[in-house]
Amino acid sequence: MVRFTVLASGSKGNCAVVSGGRTRILVDAGLSCRELFRRMRLAGEDPATLDAIVVTHEHQDHINGLAVTARKLGIPVFFTEATHRAWMRWLMPRRTMTYAEWLEQCRRQAAERQGETMADEGEPDAESEAEAVCESQLQNLESEAAPLPKGDPTWLPAVEYFEAGQPFAIGDIDLSPFTIPHDAADPVGFVLASEGIRMALVTDLGYITPNVKAQLHGVDLLQLESNHDLEMLRDGPYPWPVKQRVLSRVGHLSNEAAAEFLSTGYDGQATYVILAHLSENNNLPELAQVAAERALAPRASLLQNRLLLARQHEPLDPIFF
Repeated sequence: MVRFTVLASGSKGNCAVVSGGRTRILVDAGLSCRELFRRMRLAGEDPATLDAIVVTHEHQDHINGLAVTARKLGIPVFFTEATHRAWMRWLMPRRTMTYAEWLEQCRRQAAERQGETMADEGEPDAESEAEAVCESQLQNLESEAAPLPKGDPTWLPAVEYFEAGQPFAIGDIDLSPFTIPHDAADPVGFVLASEGIRMALVTDLGYITPNVKAQLHGVDLLQLESNHDLEMLRDGPYPWPVKQRVLSRVGHLSNEAAAEFLSTGYDGQATYVILAHLSENNNLPELAQVAAERALAPRASLLQNRLLLARQHEPLDPIFF
């Protein structure tokens, strides 16, 4: 049996549980660990049975509870390498250092080392010592990061990397990640397959590229972003730079853009179409639903294109195949 449960969807947190065969994975962890577990239990899911977490991108509404959840359950987290590095930088921001400051730091460290070795080795060349320290630091920066201690906020039980365009498997679930246009380090959508059922999750994208369109053909479930109503966003409370970001080609899909895809680019094969990542400030569920219903009207069927809306503050009823 295959089961799909949206626990939360929106700008305050995103996560979904996908079960297939003997495997259960969490897609994103945008809620706190406590809230995530609470919603899983509400939906009849047991948090202890999760096998892994997969991450679409590093924005806070997708990774807010990631570290605590992974540590509590002792499960691996799957990222692209760029997303993992961006997540680590977000948790441990570092002050930008100029080249002159870095060179001075190297010299101070060389002087400290010089003081420690003078008694045994005589008078060393301070300039050569500084160059050696700089070279050592460069090598450390270029090398792979060593395993992090458990006290480090970026420590995870296990990290696995995947690449967009390269399918991989977690237990009984096959995953096909694909690149999406969004203002993150290396954002992806997923097609997940198990027991002959294919489910596509694609949110947080500024527009639907030909590659994304191709990935969404022949799926049994489609979770698609319908983030904002254009007029509400333009007249709404966001500062103009934020509005520009949302409207850009690396922002979010509007109701109109989602409806356009459902009308002209979608093959109509999914049993369920879930509208997701609705903005609480710049959208209304009724507006998103009406736009999608009009687009799907020519394909109305009792067995296909059942339209559902994912919510921010409560889980969607589980979908079974």
